[in-house]
Amino acid sequence: MAVTQCNGAALYYEDYGEGQPILFLHGAWAGLRYFEPQLTALSDKYRTVALDFRGHGRSEKTEHGHTVRQYASDVHEFLLHLDLDDVIMVGWSMGAGVAWEFVDQFGTERVRGLVNVDSEPSPFQQEDYEFGRMGLEELSGVFVDIQTDHLSLTERQNELLLKDPSAEELKKMMFDEASHTPPPIKTAIFADVLREPPDVLPDIDVPMLVCAGADEKWRSVASVKYVAEVVPDSSFELFEESGHCITIEEPERFNQVLSDFVDSL
Repeated sequence: MAVTQCNGAALYYEDYGEGQPILFLHGAWAGLRYFEPQLTALSDKYRTVALDFRGHGRSEKTEHGHTVRQYASDVHEFLLHLDLDDVIMVGWSMGAGVAWEFVDQFGTERVRGLVNVDSEPSPFQQEDYEFGRMGLEELSGVFVDIQTDHLSLTERQNELLLKDPSAEELKKMMFDEASHTPPPIKTAIFADVLREPPDVLPDIDVPMLVCAGADEKWRSVASVKYVAEVVPDSSFELFEESGHCITIEEPERFNQVLSDFVDSL
């Protein structure tokens, strides 16, 4: 449990164990607590590390820099500060987009493998892209809700993120994490996530594991599986008992699948 300065922002992180480093990158409006089952359970075999992006969790709530590109640059600085190399980068939801942006900006010199946890290339409806699930009307509605009652919006979204909406302890943690991100930051990063699909996917030159939750209230399995179809060296794993939050809905199975992937590299 520590804080380090990256590109002018104080970022909170947790660092456990020794050996092969695994870096966990969380989603929008979330935080590293979504990876608690991995940070603790896998630390006897690997070095498990996670950080809260600027504006999230226990990191500094900066007034600027809330783009996927900036978050990727912060991750690069973070790796340099901790002297992490040969990293397995696990990105959940927006965190996968940050990992892809990292590869686009900095290449894979410090990356040994990538894990995409339930993220499609883009959620926004666009020409020549079949997996968009949000148009301008939906986007406008979310922006209004963020500015008028972002905590109520969080509660409604949490119902959609889990396969089992009665999982009260999980929802309590998720609400707590989301409440750390102020409405202006929520708006900024949500807008930036709705970009065109990244061009870098076909050029990724390290192995990638793609994981999808079978429950489709949040996004379709096909949209996540599409990433595995585009990335040259990739494999796909379906989690039948999960919605969007695989790391906390099926932590034991996810840990085993992740461990098997790491050990295969």
